[in-house]
Parts: sequence; C-alpha cells; structure tokens
Amino acid sequence: MKISGSVALVTGANRGLGHAFARALIERGARTVYAGARDPATITDSDLVPVKLDITDAADVAAAAALCGDVTLLVNNAGVSYDSPLLAAPALDGARAEMETNYFGTLAVCRAFAPVLGANGGGALVNMLSVASFMSFPQIGSYSASKAAAWSLTNGVRLELAAQGTLVVGVHAGFIDTDMAARIDQPKISPIEVARQTFDAVEAGQLEVLADGQSRDVKAALSAELEVLYPALRG
Repeated sequence: MKISGSVALVTGANRGLGHAFARALIERGARTVYAGARDPATITDSDLVPVKLDITDAADVAAAAALCGDVTLLVNNAGVSYDSPLLAAPALDGARAEMETNYFGTLAVCRAFAPVLGANGGGALVNMLSVASFMSFPQIGSYSASKAAAWSLTNGVRLELAAQGTLVVGVHAGFIDTDMAARIDQPKISPIEVARQTFDAVEAGQLEVLADGQSRDVKAALSAELEVLYPALRG
C-alpha cells in the first residue's frame, strides 16, 4: 500500500519510536495520523491527532476504534519493559504488566481494528517486535517472553487477515536509541531508521523487517544448535 494519502494510527506515539513512526508517516504524505497515548495531552506535535489510548484498557481500545473508523494503517508500537528476569525478579508484577501490554494489549488493538482495516480496503497492520522475540535475554527474561508471544501473535493475525487483504508486517530490532534503552551501553539503531525501514516494507508489501545486524544475525541462527544463540550453555 502507499503511505501517501493513508490514514494511520500509531500507539504509544507521544515519544521515542512511536513519535518517530508518526513523524515519518506525516513526512511520507499520510492524510491523517492519529497519535495514541495514555495521556493525549502528551501529544504536542500539531501535525498529529491525539487519541486517548491505553491499550490495556478495553474501553479505550473500543473508543479509539469507533473514533478512528477511517484508519487504513495501524502501527502497534506501544510496549513496556520492567527489566525482570524470570526467576530472580522479586515478584511477578513486571512479567504480568509486560504480558498485559506487549501481548494482550497488542492483541486487543488488532482485534478492534481488524474490521476497520477490512472495511477500508484491507490496508496494513504493523507490529513492533524485537530481537527478543527470537531469543531470551536473562536480564529481561519476562520481556523476552512477552515479545516472543507477540511474534507468534503477529504470525497468527497475518494468517487470519490474509482473506481481507490486510498486509501484516512484523518489525524486529535490537537496541533502539530511545528512553527504554538509555541505560544500555551498546550500539543502537535510530528510531528514524527503524521507521524508514518499516514504511519502506509496508509500501513494498514485505512481511518482515530485520532492522539491524543483531536482529538479522539472531534470526539466521534460529535453525542452529541452541549453544549458538546461548553460549553459556556450553559449560
């Protein structure tokens, strides 16, 4: 599909990667860009249309689908990370919150907007995933689990929406230069570059974006022995 003339909704659009997605859509000629945020007052970009949207709130999701009935492109960007290992975390609160947002929240938005996209000709749905969808990182084990679930969700939704002609794009990246990765001293890809690759893929009809070297390397290693992805298992 073409970005120019499209009507888009970006979740978690008030900062970081979400704002980069929204700005890229404006710059590519989208007619309307709805910017979802828990607090719409945090959407200060005058080119965007603020929408109250906490993706874990069923009432918010339903209201957004009713308000944004002209959407042809959905970008599921909203996500959280609580730096929770699976076993060493003091409680399950972080893991539950990550799954509620990164999996169940994303699924809720997909369910609400699938008929909207279908009614508007099919369009496209983008899910922002992670290299952590492909492998688990011990220090963020529960985040990795939630993103693995979101990857499986993306594949399933793609199959279910094929009949209505909706393109479903999964976007994977390692460390992105946003607040979420601010504490990490590793090479990072810029949000602008992730957005560029994502919308290039949408316009080209591609199903998956591996935005950086880390995501490409890890995806390529999935068919190898587990010790390749997890050297600590070598003992």
